Amino acid sequence: MPRLRFLPDPSRRDATYVGDLLRRETVGGVLALAAAVVAILWANSALGDGYHHLREHEIGPLTVEQWAADGALTLFFFVTGLELKREFVVGSLSKLSDAVVPVVAAACGVAVPALVYTAINLTSDAGRPGGWAIPSATDIAFAVAVLAVVGSALPSQLRTFLLTLAVVDDLIVIVIIALFYADGFQLDSLLLAAGCCVAWWVLQRLRVSAWMVYVPLFIGAWWFTHESGVHATIAGVVLGLLTRVRPDADEEDGPAERVAHVLNPWSAGLAVPVFALMSAGVVVAGGADLVKDPVVIGVVAGLVLGKPIGVFGGAWLLTRLTRAEIDPDVEWADVFGVAMLAGIGFTVSLLVADLSFDGPEVEAAKTAVLVGSLLSAVAGSALLVWRNRIHRRRATISGPYAD
Repeated sequence: MPRLRFLPDPSRRDATYVGDLLRRETVGGVLALAAAVVAILWANSALGDGYHHLREHEIGPLTVEQWAADGALTLFFFVTGLELKREFVVGSLSKLSDAVVPVVAAACGVAVPALVYTAINLTSDAGRPGGWAIPSATDIAFAVAVLAVVGSALPSQLRTFLLTLAVVDDLIVIVIIALFYADGFQLDSLLLAAGCCVAWWVLQRLRVSAWMVYVPLFIGAWWFTHESGVHATIAGVVLGLLTRVRPDADEEDGPAERVAHVLNPWSAGLAVPVFALMSAGVVVAGGADLVKDPVVIGVVAGLVLGKPIGVFGGAWLLTRLTRAEIDPDVEWADVFGVAMLAGIGFTVSLLVADLSFDGPEVEAAKTAVLVGSLLSAVAGSALLVWRNRIHRRRATISGPYAD
């Protein structure tokens, strides 16, 4: 009788199934959420010391927490860079007329939460205005996952709007990280990172497809960026933007699409959950003091109020002041529901919180990110569930058998 194998190699069919499963927007979001819940429970349990020791354990030049934030998350940002490049070249951002509403909405959705946070912290003696960028980010995976769960009958244009909004939002926040969160800038390391990026671009132009050539360049660009003082995840974005999108005559898909297809399951199924596990483990303490903390108030208000006001207000004002318009199948109540989902900050907001503060304040900021993201998800879901019922009812009434 043959012995059973422990963790046998998956068949090609099984591997394809697992990959396709991890590419689903809902699955990636659920895994990251589950990792965050485990981190919070672990950090606040009797085993909390073990969690913190694990985060601070050094593996080579970095701690486990740094490997998660600077290493694993670089893969997420690389896939984001690939998606950005595709949107710029052949996607929803390739035509200004199609992209102008979500682009303006994204810009306002970054600016208004930052202003809300800054106003709250400048008017308080204990304020910390340095965290102004924390509520400015939208988590693509979570926001789109929530929309996919609650909006089965909503117009498909809303998903495109949210994706474009989140992509532009990410691009703006990435620039903010590069400009405002450099630490101990080292020009020589940055030049070496730039050299790796140039070599990557040249190889793309020469149509070199061997992956073993690109891996050392990726690692080099990542490490030298980290050593330069610029946050290492920026290297992932830059390399993604330098990857060719348009396929040649003998190619079915361009390199960017092929690489994104391969790496997306690793990003959604491993990189982001690992980051969430190592970053979301905040010790919930402070009670009334936490509620009164201007950092907490600023982050929660920025995500729950600033984001929807910025996104919805930017889109609405643009259509009123210019000839831009939204699709006739979409109503403004639908747009406001999506604008509320944009307040789900999570991944990038947690990263910016790490970059903004140290000590107790970073714990408070992360707690606020989790609370604000949860409130935004619940409020946005409630509105979109109601809108989903309305759209489903209309589809039934106007169906082929309607009177």
